[in-house]
Amino acid sequence: MKSVLKGKLFGVAVSVLGMSLCAPAAVRAAESDVIRNGVFADTVDLGGLNVSEAKAKVEDYVESLKENEVVFVVSDNKEVTVSAGDLGISWADEDIIDEALKIGTEGNIIERYKAIKDLEHENKVFDVCVSADRETVESVVTNKCTQYDRPAKNYSLKREGGAFTVVDGQTGYGLNIEESVDEIMDYLENSWDKTGCVITLPVEETLPKGNKEELSQVKDLLGSFTTSYSSSGSSRSANVANGCNHINGTTVYPGETFSTYKTVSPFTEANGYYLAGSYLNGKVVDSFGGGICQVSTTLYNAVLLAELEVTERNNHSMIVSYVSPSADAAIAESAGKDFCFKNNTDYPIYIEGYTNNKHITFNIYGKETRDPNRTVKYESEVLETMTASHDNIYADGSHGIGYIVTESSHTGYKARLWKIVYENGAEVSREIVNSSTYKLVPRSATVGVATEDPNAYNEIMAAIGTGSIDHVKAVIAQIQAGAVPAPDPAQEAPAEPQGEPAQ
Repeated sequence: MKSVLKGKLFGVAVSVLGMSLCAPAAVRAAESDVIRNGVFADTVDLGGLNVSEAKAKVEDYVESLKENEVVFVVSDNKEVTVSAGDLGISWADEDIIDEALKIGTEGNIIERYKAIKDLEHENKVFDVCVSADRETVESVVTNKCTQYDRPAKNYSLKREGGAFTVVDGQTGYGLNIEESVDEIMDYLENSWDKTGCVITLPVEETLPKGNKEELSQVKDLLGSFTTSYSSSGSSRSANVANGCNHINGTTVYPGETFSTYKTVSPFTEANGYYLAGSYLNGKVVDSFGGGICQVSTTLYNAVLLAELEVTERNNHSMIVSYVSPSADAAIAESAGKDFCFKNNTDYPIYIEGYTNNKHITFNIYGKETRDPNRTVKYESEVLETMTASHDNIYADGSHGIGYIVTESSHTGYKARLWKIVYENGAEVSREIVNSSTYKLVPRSATVGVATEDPNAYNEIMAAIGTGSIDHVKAVIAQIQAGAVPAPDPAQEAPAEPQGEPAQ
């Protein structure tokens, strides 16, 4: 029986081979250049198509897939709908066309015959694999899907009428962006049925810090400090009050670090700031938020008295008047200066800040664990005082004689701050907290020198050359009074302008 069957198969094969051999060469070549009937790529019929035609047809099919809607379930069970095209899908396996072309044309004659006969009974369907562009997917997740994220809101304190109340916290939730991108990529490339779909993205919950029991421990005044800004104008006064308000009511949990700059910035009109004087490159210039350093300085001294851990503090470039040398703390965006401290206690702390009658006060509350017989005090020590030996005077040819604008000098200092600890009224320790150097800035003046009178010009330039603003003012008064002596014909012609004096 087996020999009969083999004979029949051999006969069929010989018959097919004979037909193949007898067929014209052009016909055989044409058959090998097109895909057999019954071959599909997903639902795309590739039968009778050559390679380029088949590729074009599948590309059109993939392009049509881009119109399918993809719905993401995100935070708070909200839905975000995009198209598959928005995710950058593309055809990932173009080699299936070459595989399709091999069916019925590859292998020995029996294998080719069997493949052709199989197609008569069942279609051969290749899966069209697609891929998504990871950067595009990440952009969609970041820009569209995270809009419903909600940050956790810690339990906090509110102080009114001298009493504390606890403000409830709120659980936060947000997408895990990296895991979301991985899940979307895996689904589209391995599980997608190429129709509209819904993908639930991974959402993480963040519990709020604190609770009512923990915050109820906050009732003791750990440190308090006040400074005066009575000589400040309206704009600077408004900046001090505004910065104070940004800090007031802050709760800092154990181990957390507080940044003054992050809390009070940005220094813009929209954030409540005005133009006022501030230090820049040894000069006083107007900038938004001028005066904010008095806020950080007052807070710094309250933090010192509370004995919290200072993690960043910078002195001003020039001395300030509202605290002793080395007791200041500057913040400056351009210089990268910040005042930061860490809550190194085992309990939350609360920062109260307020202004009254041009005085700013910061109180720091927490749970007092220090020995009641122990007190701390801070003393400023000036190590060196530097004064200017001359004035800086600048000639300005754009203004006439009589014009003069002066800027006051700033004495230079080298100083350090001591922390002194007392127990039962007796000193038990003394340590250096910080060392500071403040720039010496001489008094300066810009003096107008434009005049058609060469004698007056020589007189004002000679006065500038003395490096004394007081002498320049006296010469200006003489010139304006007409007391400049007539030029001596025996003397040489007026000298050329001397330019800026040495500094």
